Amino acid sequence: MFKNGPEYEQRLSRAFVPPSITLKQLHDAVPKHLLQKDAVRSTGYVLRDVFFCILFFGFGASIEPLVTSSFGGYVPLTSVWQLSLARATLWVVYWWWQGIAFASFFCIGTEYVAHISLSQLGHGTLYRSWWANNILGFLLDTFVLAPFFAWKASHNAHHKAVNSVERDENYVPHLRGHYALPPKERATTADYAEVLEETPLFTMTRMFVMQAMGWWLYLTCNLLGSKMYPKGTNHFSPYSALFKKEQRLGIFISDVGVIGMMSLLYLFARTYGWAAFVMYYFVPYVLCNHWYAIAFPTVMITFLHHSDPTIPHYRQEEWSFLRGAAATVDRPTLGWIGRFFFHNVAHDHVAHHFFSHVPFYNQPAVTEAIKGVLGENYNYDSTNTFYALYRSFTECVFIEEEGTIVFYKNKYGMAAREVAQDAVAAIKESGWDQEEQDDLPASDSELGSD
Repeated sequence: MFKNGPEYEQRLSRAFVPPSITLKQLHDAVPKHLLQKDAVRSTGYVLRDVFFCILFFGFGASIEPLVTSSFGGYVPLTSVWQLSLARATLWVVYWWWQGIAFASFFCIGTEYVAHISLSQLGHGTLYRSWWANNILGFLLDTFVLAPFFAWKASHNAHHKAVNSVERDENYVPHLRGHYALPPKERATTADYAEVLEETPLFTMTRMFVMQAMGWWLYLTCNLLGSKMYPKGTNHFSPYSALFKKEQRLGIFISDVGVIGMMSLLYLFARTYGWAAFVMYYFVPYVLCNHWYAIAFPTVMITFLHHSDPTIPHYRQEEWSFLRGAAATVDRPTLGWIGRFFFHNVAHDHVAHHFFSHVPFYNQPAVTEAIKGVLGENYNYDSTNTFYALYRSFTECVFIEEEGTIVFYKNKYGMAAREVAQDAVAAIKESGWDQEEQDDLPASDSELGSD
């Protein structure tokens, strides 16, 4: 269980060669019917998510009656410890499933309803109507206290510059200089240990803080966001450096939505008690943050997509949209539960980056279509998700200030993977060009977007 998956080990065993295929080759491999939206099917998935959320709320409301009635007399509970154990077990079950249901709102609301296509037409992935996509996304995200239009703006920027050291929006790696480490030519084992060594308990504490609070630290302080923005950058000010002038009204509407939802939660707590608020909403909300954060209420899912010892980051000389989009990892997070509730966001994240305008229910077929074209540059990892989280958290520490293709280094100053420099040079000598690699006829880029 706690070991590297075979796909991860295979990547470790070979030097990295960046993809030289073109975006057009990738698009040509995908059947065009997979790019089309089905409004009835999309609505069915949304209603399904809402149904399960309501169902779990109903389960939570039934916990006390079930326990006090000894499950209708079928399970005799005769002592205090039995009552306490039964009550605690049922609440844990509720928190688990409702946290996942909350995350499904974020996944379908932000990861799919919000996305613009590569052609920048501004349409989402579930409906052809701008109004349907954005109103629905706003309502779903607001329920889980996510500022829809603010996150939409920064997350779309992330899609356009994914894995670019200079321009990406999320989980931008720290540089060697961030830790005030000596140059790699002079750094010793003692230097790394002095700065980066920590106890397992402290590591687990930092992981807990990221999983529980990372989303709000990102929204309010731009933690692990792009370093090109000034201090004070956040997702709530319409005048934040994250946003363009034409996006300010949307940011204001997002703020009103979050404040309105917080007000409703306050009224709920005043009416039914703060304990009820914590039990029914707050704990599942924290778990929602854990599952999705950075994306952050997707901390776990999105962090693992883009922070992996075997996945490169590019500087502008070697970056292209295709290379950045290929530098992510598909993971079978929670198995069928992840597919069902997280709408393929973890299982088919590579396809999601290449075809963010494609409905999530078509992404598995898209993944199968592009695997052969990407070849060794298609990244999958069957490593247990919780072990992968710990592995990435402890091994993805910093990158070097120089180098056009770089990999994370660990606390010992060592990278898990090397770049095949001869192959990179050969690709450039053959005439590789960023614009040519990303060139896509307008007719292809617009398919499925209107």
